[in-house]
Amino acid sequence: MKKILFRKLLLDYLTFFLLALISTGTVIWVFQAVNFLDIMIEDGRDYLVYLNYSLLNFPKILSKIFPFILFFSLYYVTIKYELNNELMIFWNFGVNKIDVINFILKFSLLLMILQIFLNSYVVPHSQDLARSFLRTSTVNFFDNFVKPKKFNDTIKGLTIYADRKDKNGKLNNLYLKKQIKKNEFQITYAKRGEFRQVRNNPVLVLYEGATITSKENKITNISFSQSDFSLANVETNTTTYKKTQEIASTKLLKCINNFYKFENKKFESNSDNIENCRLENIQNIFKEIYKRFVIPFYIPLLSVIPFLLIILSKENSNYQKLKFFTFLIGFFVIVFSETTIRFISKTTIHNIGIFLIPVIFLLLIYLFLSNKIKTNFKNL
Repeated sequence: MKKILFRKLLLDYLTFFLLALISTGTVIWVFQAVNFLDIMIEDGRDYLVYLNYSLLNFPKILSKIFPFILFFSLYYVTIKYELNNELMIFWNFGVNKIDVINFILKFSLLLMILQIFLNSYVVPHSQDLARSFLRTSTVNFFDNFVKPKKFNDTIKGLTIYADRKDKNGKLNNLYLKKQIKKNEFQITYAKRGEFRQVRNNPVLVLYEGATITSKENKITNISFSQSDFSLANVETNTTTYKKTQEIASTKLLKCINNFYKFENKKFESNSDNIENCRLENIQNIFKEIYKRFVIPFYIPLLSVIPFLLIILSKENSNYQKLKFFTFLIGFFVIVFSETTIRFISKTTIHNIGIFLIPVIFLLLIYLFLSNKIKTNFKNL
C-alpha cells in the first residue's frame, strides 16, 4: 500500500510540475517571440530565421524557470494534500513523515542531474544553433528596416536615412554613407529611391542624386540621374560571434583549467582554440560555470523546503503563518541562488565556499525537519 501511496504522490507532483513548466514556459516564450519578431523585422531577416531562432530559445526559458516551478509545484501540491486530508492517509498507513521527505529528496537528485544536463549541454547547444542561423542567414526584407526620419545602420558599414517613405515603400530624400576603409568613405544623396530585385539580387535604385567619395585624401563628386546600389551579400551588425553562454561546457572547463595551469602570459597563447577564453573574460566564464553546474544543486534544497508544511496540521492556528513563511523561504533561496553569482571570483577557495552554500542549507533544513518530526512524534 505504501508503494501505491508514494507512486500517486510522485505522479501528482510530476503532473503539476510538467504542466506548470510547459505552460509558464510557453507564455514567456510567446512574449519573447514577439520581441524577437520586432528585432528580425528591423534586421530584415526571413521569417523562417525568426521562427527557428525563437524556438531554439525555448530550452533556455525552461532552464531559467525550472527551480521556481519545481518549488511552487511541491508547495502547491503539498498544501492541496493537507487540505484534502490526503496526507492523513499516509500517516494512518504508518508512513513516517521523514520517509516522504527522503522519497522526494531522492527524486530531486534526478531532477538536479536533468537540470545540469539542460544547463550544460542542451541550452548552450541550442543557443549556438540559434546564433548559427544569424551567421548563415541573409537580409531579405530591406523595406522593413528603413524607417522615415531615422538613421539605420543595420547593414555593416552602411548608414541609410530617408526623409519620407510612402505606402508603396518608395523613399524620398535619401542619405547613404558607406564606410570603405578606416579613413575612406562614400556619401550618396538622392531625391528618390526604391528597393528592387535585379537578377535575383536586392538593389536600392537611386534617382537624381550625387555620390561623394573620399579616398586617399582625394574627394570626387559624381552626379547621376539613376544609380543602382547593390545590396547583395551584405552583412548586418547583429552579433554573430559566439557568446560565453553559447560555448560548450567542456571548452569552458578547459579554459578554467588553463587559467590555473599557466601563467598570465602563457594563458591566452595556450587557449587560442577556445572561443572567448581571454583574461578579460575569465570572470564571465566562472559565472557561466556557476549557472550551469552550481545552481542545479539548489534543486534538492528547494524540494525539501515545502515539507516544512507537514510540521503542523491545517487545524493548527499557526498553519497559515507557516504557509507564508515556507513560501518566503523558498522565494529567498531562489533569489539568493541568482544573486550569489555576483560574488564569483578567480579565487578557488572563495568559489568552493559559494558552491557549498546549497549543500549546507540543505543539511540544516533536513536536520531541522528530522528533529522537529521526532519531537512531535514523542509529544504524541
